[in-house]
Amino acid sequence: MTTVAALSLLPTSLYRPSTKIYTKRSVPGRCGFRVVAVFGEEGVGGGGSLERKSTWEAIFDVEDPRPLQPSSKGKFLDANQALEVARFDIQYCDWRARNDLLAIMLLHEKVVEVLNPLAREYKSIGTMKKELAELQEELAQAHQQVHISEARVGAALDKLAYVETLVNDKLLQEKDTREISSDCSSLSASTSSPSAETMMKQPRRRGFNVSGPVQPYHPNLKNFWYPVAFSRDLKEDTMVPIDCFEEPWVIFRGKDGRPGCVQNSCAHRACPLDLGSVKEGRIQCPYHGWEYSTDGKCQKMPSTKMLNVRIKSLPCFEHEGMIWVWPGSDPPTATLPSLLPPPGFQIHAEIVIELPVEHGLLLDNLLDLAHAPFTHTSTFAKGWAVPSLVKFLTPSSGLQGYWDPYPIDMEFKPPCMVLSTIGISKPGKLEGQNTRECSTHLHQLHVCLPSSRQKTRLLYRMSLDFAPQLRHVPFMHILWRYFADKVLNEDLRLVLGQQDRMIHGANVWNLPVSYDKLGIRYRLWRESLEGGSDQLPFNN
Repeated sequence: MTTVAALSLLPTSLYRPSTKIYTKRSVPGRCGFRVVAVFGEEGVGGGGSLERKSTWEAIFDVEDPRPLQPSSKGKFLDANQALEVARFDIQYCDWRARNDLLAIMLLHEKVVEVLNPLAREYKSIGTMKKELAELQEELAQAHQQVHISEARVGAALDKLAYVETLVNDKLLQEKDTREISSDCSSLSASTSSPSAETMMKQPRRRGFNVSGPVQPYHPNLKNFWYPVAFSRDLKEDTMVPIDCFEEPWVIFRGKDGRPGCVQNSCAHRACPLDLGSVKEGRIQCPYHGWEYSTDGKCQKMPSTKMLNVRIKSLPCFEHEGMIWVWPGSDPPTATLPSLLPPPGFQIHAEIVIELPVEHGLLLDNLLDLAHAPFTHTSTFAKGWAVPSLVKFLTPSSGLQGYWDPYPIDMEFKPPCMVLSTIGISKPGKLEGQNTRECSTHLHQLHVCLPSSRQKTRLLYRMSLDFAPQLRHVPFMHILWRYFADKVLNEDLRLVLGQQDRMIHGANVWNLPVSYDKLGIRYRLWRESLEGGSDQLPFNN
């Protein structure tokens, strides 16, 4: 779901001419081909041959639906074409999956034909049992094939994400090295040699331009499932009003107990529906008593003739103790990401807080642990030593990793979720070099729902793998809320100051350094949704 939405096509001009994408048959005698990248100054030799000095790196294999063809010598593609190849592979896998589903539908129709009462007049029970057994076996094989197709689609999505990551993390680093060398060479022509050497040792840094008033959210950012409330907060006779992308909505449970999300405005006189009540699975407007079901249809109009009226509604789903909505215009995806804590953890607190900051700035803050010993001096980071160097270590691709020297694992899950696991020995004291060396852990989930351009609905879930008895201590939830508010207030005064400076033109991402890596990748992901191509190099 998220990987495809996060990808963007980058212009070919961003790449070095010597960096090529190369295709060749993956396995002789089989359909399909392999896409590899060639790095190095030599690149392509005379006659289209590859120089031995070049560096090869396989990117992915592609299933080819065309008939078997003789092995080719290969074809050179630019990066955009390689991305298109990966997208074509997804389309083919999707076509295969649709055909597999069609096969199941046809088999079900055959089962109906066998069980047709009219067919029993001339078929024996034994014949029918035999046919049903054969169809049951075929159905089992068809279902297995569907699971294989799902795995193929998932693998194809991973290929596409890998191509994009390779482009961002490796090819562009070569471009920046070339630009730096060029800048330094031109500088040496007009300055002394020591100055040029100094420039060679100090790579040029480029920052994002995150400044000025917050712009309207891009439509692509809306095409995700968003958690908006905890299930325990939505009782049968209650409702939860929310703002999502600057539109007011209200969530309530229908007669069947399933949640629904409709616009928080009556079709009659635009009265806020959350001022009313829930009656028999319908939300009643307090002004004239009009009642709406979870799909937005008006079911009752007291004191007047019934009209065909409907208000806007959003796809709404309950999953893993949370209520999710899909605010985008694209059809919702069939799966939701998992936000449950790891095995062995128990949920101790679920808290919702409304914050007067733009959700991107809040995510920037949550994806940064280097500020802890300076900001959270009266809460969880009290007494932390300030290390000489803080790094966020992560694979060449992905939006997760761990902090060095802090024993903290962290992951950003699009579109707005941050998960972290903190290794502790007792509250407030860190031990060990990584979370695996710690015997006890705190797991946190932060969901930053963009209510508006300057307001965020924060859903916070805290879990522990120790002290299960704390869940049964009376009024413990009040204590957890107190601690959560205290930690957030330490951050809030800083982020509010950032927001004020940003609105008045200051750039809040002007000079990124090594420990900003995860925040940088979040910003790159967000820019890719909007079709942006500015990339930001940083040192590990």
